[in-house]
Amino acid sequence: MTITFLGHSGFLLSHGKWTVAIDPFLSGNPLAVHKAEEIACTHIALTHGHADHVGDTITIARANGAPVVAAFELANYLSEQGVESTEQGNPGGRIEFPFGWIAFTHAFHSSSYEGRYMGMPCGLVVSMGGVVFYHAGDTDLFSDMVLIGEFYKPRIAALPIGDRFTMGPELACRAAAMIKPEFAIPIHYRTFPPLVQSAEAFRPEGVAVREMEPGESWSLS
Repeated sequence: MTITFLGHSGFLLSHGKWTVAIDPFLSGNPLAVHKAEEIACTHIALTHGHADHVGDTITIARANGAPVVAAFELANYLSEQGVESTEQGNPGGRIEFPFGWIAFTHAFHSSSYEGRYMGMPCGLVVSMGGVVFYHAGDTDLFSDMVLIGEFYKPRIAALPIGDRFTMGPELACRAAAMIKPEFAIPIHYRTFPPLVQSAEAFRPEGVAVREMEPGESWSLS
């Protein structure tokens, strides 16, 4: 798997001819180095319906003919906006794809877009190229993270550390200790002034922290 960080909470996960874009918030993201028209992907997966996660999904999906994997209500909304292919799911569900699979987990947050309810907020577990990647979405700490770690055994966990709207660094450290990945990537920080501006306090015991800059790629065998 090759992981490219798009900034904020966005990623490209690639293996062979497959690329999954997660939460591609580029337009309006002051730290993003990519533009929507530069994104090439085969699939898009969304954690929830807030604008800083839906981002440029519609533009990217149309340009690439990429199906969007999202919670039921959010997927239906995107269909109404002209996205031709969606894959609806909800926490506890898993969808098989040619590259592997994507599973939905709980996330403790909210989910709406332009005042419309967008279903349950979710975390996403992506299995691709023999690597399992857990994107926690926007969430508070919750005890079932232990079960997510035990059941899916993610090698990498992307965890929000920005505080105010999600976990801060201290709670995110506890989350990493519960999930027990090999690597943790801090997300949802620095982008805007209300968020924590540094990952210095995110140092979970026994888990290697991989801070990524927008546009940076990292390949794992």
